Amino acid sequence: MGQTYIEQRTERTEWFLKDRFGMFIHWGLYAIPARGEWVRNSERISNEDYQVYFDEFNPVRYDPKAWAKTAKAAGMKYAVLTAKHHDGFCLFDSKLTDYKSTNTKSGRDLVREFLDAFREEGLKVGLYYSLIDWHHPDYPAYGDEHHPMRDNEAYKRDPSTFGRYLDYMHGQIRELLTDYGKLDIMWFDFSYGEMKGETWRATELMETIRSLQPHIVLDNRLDASGGNGGSIHTSNPSFYSGDFASPEQIIPPSGVTDNEGRSIPWEACVTLNNNWGYGSTDKTYKKAGTIIRKLVECVSKNGNLLLNVGPDAKGEIPLESVRILEEVGEWVLRNGDSIYGCGQSELPKPEWGRYTRKGNKLYAHIFEESIGPVNLAGLAGRVKQARLLSDGSELFVSRPWNTEMYPNDAFFNFARPEVLTYPLPDERDTVVELILED
Repeated sequence: MGQTYIEQRTERTEWFLKDRFGMFIHWGLYAIPARGEWVRNSERISNEDYQVYFDEFNPVRYDPKAWAKTAKAAGMKYAVLTAKHHDGFCLFDSKLTDYKSTNTKSGRDLVREFLDAFREEGLKVGLYYSLIDWHHPDYPAYGDEHHPMRDNEAYKRDPSTFGRYLDYMHGQIRELLTDYGKLDIMWFDFSYGEMKGETWRATELMETIRSLQPHIVLDNRLDASGGNGGSIHTSNPSFYSGDFASPEQIIPPSGVTDNEGRSIPWEACVTLNNNWGYGSTDKTYKKAGTIIRKLVECVSKNGNLLLNVGPDAKGEIPLESVRILEEVGEWVLRNGDSIYGCGQSELPKPEWGRYTRKGNKLYAHIFEESIGPVNLAGLAGRVKQARLLSDGSELFVSRPWNTEMYPNDAFFNFARPEVLTYPLPDERDTVVELILED
């Protein structure tokens, strides 16, 4: 008897749910106007007016090996690049269009270089592909919910020609899955309104994908919007529902479960500032400490974090992003055991932070200083050993005189005497590895 879809999904996502932390990269012609990747939509830019960016696109400082080293140093285990975003511009040498990087001044297959560089660093690789295409002549324009020309009657399209776009879209996905070696992730974006599921000929597309690269991990956006949703949340997901849910710019309050309360694979995709594509004036960067804590929050809810960078028109990741990633990487280097291969604990969220767990190792992520010893609610008699994860130093599990009122709880502290109050070794997140009794 063959495996169910959920059993297949569990097998495919095993590595994904161990790696936990990835880099998203939004990059394309929109790096030149530098007002985000939806600039064509928000400013109603026509193909003709957008052409100037194609004509001058030449990222002379594009060095994917440097990108890969940045991702690896940050503790990321995989990366996903926008092979084609909504503007229709392709960063790969597609045989099905002239609207591609190899026809710009750059003359380079940017996807191939990305894949080679990240694989060389030992990172898993994925490609983002937009189901939407504002450049293609057969994609709905006037009257569409998102097309830049949605209000321009001159851009009325014959609905009967939409099939030509689907042939093109399916053909490009086949190219990516046959001409670029093994891919670990295919990240589709996104469905909306009536543009979902079989509108994309989703069953046919999934049959093609599974026949070419059956191992590949897919998001849920063939039938879901960027706000989540879709049949992946049911106990009987569709064939094209994907392998993981993809909440955007939010970390779900209780993780992600199906309608019977069972955890399903999920990954929060989050920007470092407020734009996916490069925004030259967007300086609202999240602090490294925020990223560290949000990565921990995802893992504590059985999820992943896909953290985005938006390289500039020359091909460089902004220095602000690099500095944040360096600090995150410094923390992950010393505390990664509490992230990789870890998931949710059966314990309720503690007041001082969060728990992650791997087997009999419980990781206490402490964000807030305690007065006196740190309380481990409900763990009396269960803690065999406590160590500071970053350096392996001994911590003291004990029951000082002021804890006698709490017989069901365990306590530890960072120094002696244990009854006193001590500063956290790392204010961003101090991680304590607790070995539990079997």
